[in-house]
Amino acid sequence: MIAMTLTELAEVVGGTVDGDGTLVVDGEAYVDSRQAVPGGLFVAVVGERVDGHAYADGAHAVLGSRPTSAPTVVVDDPVAALGLLARHVVDRLGLPVAAMTGSQGKTGTKDYLAHVLAGAGATVATRANNNNELGVPLTALRADAGTDHLVVEMGARGIGHIGYLCTLVPPRAAAVLNVGTAHLGEFGSREAIAAAKGEIVEALPTADEGGVAVLNADDVLVAAMASRTRARVLTFGAGPDADLTWRGVELDDRGRPRFELGHAGEWAPVVLRQTGEHQVLNAAAAAGLALALGMSLTDVAARLSSAEAASAWRMALEERADGLLVLNDSYNANPESTAAAVRSLAQLGRARTGRTIAVLGEMLELGDGRVAGHREVGEGVADAGIDVLVTVGEVAEDVALGAREAPGEAPGEVILTAGRAEATAWLRNNATADDVVLVKASRGAALDQVAADLLSTHADEPAGTDGPEGGSDSR
Repeated sequence: MIAMTLTELAEVVGGTVDGDGTLVVDGEAYVDSRQAVPGGLFVAVVGERVDGHAYADGAHAVLGSRPTSAPTVVVDDPVAALGLLARHVVDRLGLPVAAMTGSQGKTGTKDYLAHVLAGAGATVATRANNNNELGVPLTALRADAGTDHLVVEMGARGIGHIGYLCTLVPPRAAAVLNVGTAHLGEFGSREAIAAAKGEIVEALPTADEGGVAVLNADDVLVAAMASRTRARVLTFGAGPDADLTWRGVELDDRGRPRFELGHAGEWAPVVLRQTGEHQVLNAAAAAGLALALGMSLTDVAARLSSAEAASAWRMALEERADGLLVLNDSYNANPESTAAAVRSLAQLGRARTGRTIAVLGEMLELGDGRVAGHREVGEGVADAGIDVLVTVGEVAEDVALGAREAPGEAPGEVILTAGRAEATAWLRNNATADDVVLVKASRGAALDQVAADLLSTHADEPAGTDGPEGGSDSR
């Protein structure tokens, strides 16, 4: 963050200073008192269960709605004030901002883009998926005079949300990756989701002012957003009419894509280090944003090829000491991202002698589409020829039902488990060194614990006492 005294900060956010107004804040802003930053600004947020003001002891400075034990800028609404501060810093620094949104793939695209842009200068990017009214300004406030690029992931929980985020951190280039069924329970329809996602391109400057909208040509609802922006439109997709496209996709024995990326008649080779054919789309979206900000296709392709996984529990492929492969994609899930992960599992299985095992839990926020969404995933499991499906929890039983009722050949073995302990016990007793296991669900299911246990367990270790053996239904 650029250095500011509390008095200067109060002037920006319309607050008053309780304490020493000459105190300088030059560290990051943060909301978790356990992650205090020297010289930083603690934002005291009042939540449903926790009042941040009660944890201000030891903070260098505080932004809050009442005085605290530390020097404090007092405002009516600390979250709104945080946004005003972020806009002030972004305007002062004059940074080119690249933003992206979509129903899935945001974090993967953000990670690719951050790595690509880091090859052209110091880059600040969203950590994890901090993409809301707190996370976006906190990301912006990590920038300082030495920052060359700002990369921001933006999520939406309703109409107007992304539009608001764009007033805090206005993008110069913005990508919409896709419109899926994530958060369908909150929006009600894919059309409503598209209305919300498209706010990001409406916020762009004109083409003459350097604005670029990067749109997925293969998604009809995204492609239609071209009419909603004044910016130049750059499309990406698998078809020949896209401005940025790819060809010759091949996967190695770990499911990592190799392909050529093409733009304006030029082609450049890319070899990704992450598992999953769907990574090609994420990489292409990142490439489109990097091209929009002035990088060459050759440099973009080279940087994509050197990008390592940057976010935990997202298509993380790990090998246990005995050779068992675990594909941990447990950070989040919706029908589209789960289908992509299942296809990756099937691909990995082709290079191994053991079984493919899909451990799938509940997908949240699907609203009225909850049952249909889970059954659709089950159909995909059967269609991919997965050897064993292990469902975790009652809601995920619809995945099993979808697999059993899928047209064509009968699905592989289906195991219903009541929860993590039972699923873990089944895996301990049944997963062998030659198998490959996918673990995926929404974050609330906490299946990362299942993946961690599986990776730390020896193949011959007994199930122990952490839960009953699975296999309550196997047919």
